This record gives sequence, structure tokens and C-alpha cells, in this order.
Amino acid sequence: MAESIDALFSTPSMSAAFAPRAHVRGMLAFEAALARAEARAGIIPQEAASVIAACCREELFDAATLYREAAVAGTPAIPLVRMLTAQVEGEAGKFVHRGATSQDAIDTALMLQMRDGLDLLITGLLDICAACATLAEKHRHTLMAGRTLLQQALPITFGLKAARWLALVTRQVHALRERRDKALAVQLGGAAGTLASFGDKGLLVVELLAGELSLPMPNLPWHTERDRVAEIASALGVVAGAMAKIANDVALLAQTEVGEASEGAAPGKGGSSAMPQKHNPVDATSAMASARLAIGVVPVILSAMTQEHERAVGGWQAEWVAIPNLFCFTASAVEGVRGAVAGLEIDPARMKANLDQTGGLIMAEALTMALASKVGRPEAYRITQALCNRVPGSGKNLRQVALDDGGVRAVLSPEEIASALDPAWYLGSTDAFIERALAAYHQSSRLDW
Repeated sequence: MAESIDALFSTPSMSAAFAPRAHVRGMLAFEAALARAEARAGIIPQEAASVIAACCREELFDAATLYREAAVAGTPAIPLVRMLTAQVEGEAGKFVHRGATSQDAIDTALMLQMRDGLDLLITGLLDICAACATLAEKHRHTLMAGRTLLQQALPITFGLKAARWLALVTRQVHALRERRDKALAVQLGGAAGTLASFGDKGLLVVELLAGELSLPMPNLPWHTERDRVAEIASALGVVAGAMAKIANDVALLAQTEVGEASEGAAPGKGGSSAMPQKHNPVDATSAMASARLAIGVVPVILSAMTQEHERAVGGWQAEWVAIPNLFCFTASAVEGVRGAVAGLEIDPARMKANLDQTGGLIMAEALTMALASKVGRPEAYRITQALCNRVPGSGKNLRQVALDDGGVRAVLSPEEIASALDPAWYLGSTDAFIERALAAYHQSSRLDW
């Protein structure tokens, strides 16, 4: 992406991975590997392969000129092959790009870029996992209000919230690793996907080419079967959505009226041009904006799966812009969340104050369950609801109202009422859930990928 507003929705490393020069580098890697594979298969002389490979150096090619010519040629592979052939001296020149078609070079280069891009995303996601794991462990017992439909519901701990973030991101790491292992593949099919120009050595050349580039060998060429690309794109869309969920949580926790968490302060970060008091959640904001952009690109790639016969008219070409944008936008979303959670400042006192804000009404379910063991759930629900209706405007909390009620006192002791209304005693399997999220993360982080 150019140095412009677009730079706000990418990262330097991902922009570099999908820059035009990176695509040229990938196509050159394909051409060099193709020549070496053909030499090993006995199709072209070894000396010719060595000369071709020696000329496949990125610095010998002007990417700007190449892409200007691509606008006329219809594909960047055509001017690249012409420029490469001009670099190769002697008889070796006639073996450049032998048996391949433009899409072979472009798709394989794309696969190499996507492999790099997936590695970058996985690294960023693992950074988020590490930060969330630290938060989950540190705040395992930090009480806060759990919220449903933006209303206080039941007590939870911030450690559980962080553990749920952790579990979500750990799943994304697994998903991207799986796509990296199963969806990437070398592309070599020749003009119409038959490898006819290689005679009976076509499959051997593909196998050797795959080995040269450390890419899996597909069963068949996949010029117009774009499920591989679509699977990766869909996985990135899910990653972006996961990042938006976490970023949205952070932004909601940072609201003035909530004030339970905030992004770490830094010079020049999160201010307002008009309001000196503001400390805006800029990392979360960036992540949510980037996620929307990423998710918006996915339908373009899915719609591009409709391709004509053996070679596409328009669908394949749309991927050239959509896929780099998708990776850049997703990387920006990941980076935004990484920044938000890495420096997240938690306010346990504010969490406790918000938990107490309703005068104990957040513990209504707990009181209902305590009563249900004595009078049955329907009656317990009716009693508790009546008690809750008395709390607002009474100047009393739910515990006091319950103690004042003769019907409640007839079935529950003061100690049982106090226990039922203590948030720390109504956390269910919270600790076990935190442990499970941490265990899954630690197992994932140990995998060699």
C-alpha cells in the first residue's frame, strides 16, 4: 500500500509482504524453481537452469515499469518473462518459462506471499494470546459485572473475560495454521491445465517444483478452482471478526460511564483536538475499522470463485487487489488488538463499584436458586422478583430487603442470605474455564509451526 491514509490500515511488515516488489520476487522465485525442476527432470540442460536462476534477482527488475506494461499485457507475468528472457544470455534464454503459463507464475507467487502473510498473522495472534493469558491469570479473582444485552447480568471475573478472549484468539491461531498446511499449494498446469508440453514428465516437474519452493503439491492444477484462496480468505475474515469482538469489548469497558479498563497511555496517543480531557481507545478503534474493511473484502474473493472453464475472465484478476488488501486490513486489526491488550490498564475498584451499583440486584439469580431449594423455582422466582421491585428508591440493597422479608427469613437464615448475595461465591466454573483457556493456549504455543 502507498504511504497515504491506507498506511493506517496495514502494518509495515504486511505491506512489505504484499508490495508489488514482493510479488515480482515471488514470480522470479517461481521461474528459478521451474528451471531447476525442469533440469532435474531432464527436460532442459542443467547449465541453462543455472543461468536462468542466476538472473532471477529482484534488483534486476523495475517493478514500476513491469506493472505499467502489465496494464497493457493484462498480466504482470508477461512483461516479467520478457524482461527475464532479455537478462538471460545465450541458448539458456529459450528455456525461460518453458511449459508454464502466466497464471502459474502469478498464482505461485501469490501462494508464497500468502504463506509469509499467514506467518505474520500467526505471530501477531500469539502476541495477543500471551497478553490475554497474563491478564487472565492476574485477574482470575478480579470481580466485575457480566453484561448481557448491555445490561448487568451476573458477576464474573475479568480473568474470565480475558480467558474468553484468549480462547477465541487461540482458535484463530489453530485455524490459520491449518489453512497454511492444507490450503497452500504450488500452481503449474500450463496453458490449459494439462501440462501437455512436458509429455509424460508433467507430474514429476510439479513435484520437483513444489519441493524447490517448499509448497505442497496439489492433485491437479487449480487455475479456476479457487477454493484454496477462498478458504484462506474466509479464515482471515473470521480472524478480523474475532479482533473486532475483542476491540469492541475494550472500547465498551473504556466508556466514561463504565471506566473499568483503558488503553495504556503514551505521548500523543488517544487525545482529542478539541477536548483536553479525552483518552480515546485508539488501538481498539483502529482494530474495529480495519476489521470492517477486511470483512468487506471477503465477499469479493468468494464471488471470484465463479470462473469460466479452464481460465477466468475477471474473477481471477480481482484477487490481485482483494487478497493483498485483505491481508493488510487483517494485519492492522490484529495489530490494533495487540496494542490494546498489551497495555490494557484495569481498574478493579471501578469494577467493584459498578458491581455494587444496582444495590445487589445483580445477585437476583443467586437468591432465586437459594430459595428454589426450599420452595421450588417458580415460587422462588416470584419472591425474588418482588424483592427486586422493592429495592429501587428504598434506600436499601437486596440483602437488606431480603432480611426484612418475613417469608424469606422463614426459609433462609441470615447467613444463607448473605452467602447467596456474595458475588465471590457465585462464579460457577469460572476458575475451571480460565484453566482450560490457559491450557489450550500453552499447548498451542508449544507447537512447532
